[in-house]
Amino acid sequence: MSIDIAGRQGRSLPVGGFEAPLEMLSACHGRIERQCATLRRLVPHLASHGADEDARAAAANVMRYFDTAAKHHHEDEEKDLFPALIESMAGSDPVCLREMTQGLADEHRELEARWRHLRAKLEEIVAGHGVPLNSEDVQALVGLYERHMEREERELLPMAARLLSEDELERIGRSMRERRGIELPE
Repeated sequence: MSIDIAGRQGRSLPVGGFEAPLEMLSACHGRIERQCATLRRLVPHLASHGADEDARAAAANVMRYFDTAAKHHHEDEEKDLFPALIESMAGSDPVCLREMTQGLADEHRELEARWRHLRAKLEEIVAGHGVPLNSEDVQALVGLYERHMEREERELLPMAARLLSEDELERIGRSMRERRGIELPE
């Protein structure tokens, strides 16, 4: 009997569309949590079953997600949300906002570096090689993501909801669509 390491069951996640970019960013956090849960389940699965079909599929799905959606998520924040927040404070001294957004951007770089390290192992698993997945490496990435997302949910997104105008949120949503090559239906 195969184990569902991809975690297809579970809580339903908010959808959040481009017309509501802050909700979309929050919904993305839920999808990142699901991918992190898959990584955690993959560690013992590989130890018990090796790089079987379930492990290869789970590794490929995690790679696809972090190579595209998670990358876009970081870009959405750094290229659109962070600058919009800082601009919303024009005329005042947004030192704390600059420190927060720079700290989050720095965490993005650390997450990306940890992802590249883990991705190399996942590539081998996808290829069917029975390599172990180090639980400390997985936990380092997952733990950092958990702390990072919690801070964004607790501080960044509520602040953005208070400070950004509907027009600015619409512009951010448009930019997020364009980043993904999605055009609005006419």
